[in-house]
Amino acid sequence: MCGIIGVFNHKGAAELAALGMFAEQHRGQESCGMAVSDGKVFTLRKKMGLVKQVFTPEILGKMKGKVAIGHVRYPTKGSATAYNSQPHTVESLYGATYALASNGDVVNYYEVKEELERKGVYFNSENDGELILKYIIYQIQAEGMTIVEAIKSMMKKIKGAYSTVLATPDKLYMIRDPYAIRPMVWGKMKNGTVIVASESCALDIIGVENRLEVPPAGIIEVSERDIKIFENDPNDYRFYPEERHCIFELIYFSRPDSFHFDENVYEVRKKIGAMLALKDDVQPDVVVPVPDSANFMAVGYANQKNCYFSMGLIRNHYVGRTFIKPEQSSRDESVSQKFSTLPNFFTGKKVVLVDDSIVRGTTIKQIVNMIRKAGAAEIHLRIGSPAVKNSCYYGIDTPNATELIANQKSLEEIRDYAGADSLKHIELEDLLKCVKTNEYCHACFSGVYPIKLG
Repeated sequence: MCGIIGVFNHKGAAELAALGMFAEQHRGQESCGMAVSDGKVFTLRKKMGLVKQVFTPEILGKMKGKVAIGHVRYPTKGSATAYNSQPHTVESLYGATYALASNGDVVNYYEVKEELERKGVYFNSENDGELILKYIIYQIQAEGMTIVEAIKSMMKKIKGAYSTVLATPDKLYMIRDPYAIRPMVWGKMKNGTVIVASESCALDIIGVENRLEVPPAGIIEVSERDIKIFENDPNDYRFYPEERHCIFELIYFSRPDSFHFDENVYEVRKKIGAMLALKDDVQPDVVVPVPDSANFMAVGYANQKNCYFSMGLIRNHYVGRTFIKPEQSSRDESVSQKFSTLPNFFTGKKVVLVDDSIVRGTTIKQIVNMIRKAGAAEIHLRIGSPAVKNSCYYGIDTPNATELIANQKSLEEIRDYAGADSLKHIELEDLLKCVKTNEYCHACFSGVYPIKLG
């Protein structure tokens, strides 16, 4: 999972891009980068680390230009190195420079990469954002296509999830895959500056009032003259008759103050919690969320049950999100540093502990143990997603199903492993009642994939 930002026609484009990237920091904490155009060439900076560390006021002051694209990364395709950081930039044979940043994952990455390599195209990374950029540029240089024609060609060839910003020195392009799997919203500031981002929270902090979704299979070209929206027929590019948004965005990845897929994220989470409570016969002394993604789920649960809600777990916000740590050892270390219990709070209490998901199982095991040591009499786990049994190939770091505890253990075995008194997940049919349409990808739960590998 990653976050992208694009800014067009603002003299402080770099500062705005950095502000938007900071709002999307939850989407990737391993590396970040930005490319800024002065109308002729791009200034590129990308490094390992957080936005505030990499883009200091001094650095931003040197990145002059009115067009900027940025990226925060958590690794899926390619290891966590500076080489795999985005944006990617290329100078063409005709002198035009291109920069691209993308969120998602390409499922036929190796097939397309090998085809381009046979044609003499070289790669500097193992990142699918570079693949998308190099494919588009090859169509422009070798096949004589326009940029828009090359993007349409890419959509037919490259399969997967991609919410992508592509910039030339004087234009900005927004590109979204035919299934609209990952979120992508855009709008204008009062002064006419165009902003595009992965989540609406990034637009909010910049001051964009009117927001629109980039359409599925859509291409939006922004220049000083105008904005052209190419709403292609998604059926020319996909195999499902409908969009397939990632439902895990609403459960975990997105910030609760974001609005996309025509949903308020926090409202969906409250509905999930209420649905969990409706199907539960436990009457707890207190409902406690695992912060932060499950906060509103626990609120919904407590409201439905008319019982006591409390933030019994305290989170250190200077520690990153444990699910998106690239290595298991760093996940384990982060849990002990990230959470602590309120002193004397849990003693003798029957606790409903609400979490958004159980993926590998190690995090929740440590949290349950922590609460048990704090004196809880009973701990009942309630999970705001169905059991995660299948790998995701569209931008979430679960490439190997053997890493998923629900793929290897029964519900009872997971309960015992976690050390809980009981464990219940929301059922998929109930989860889908919490959203407005059924146009969601839930392959990680159901095993039904909208885009096949290979």
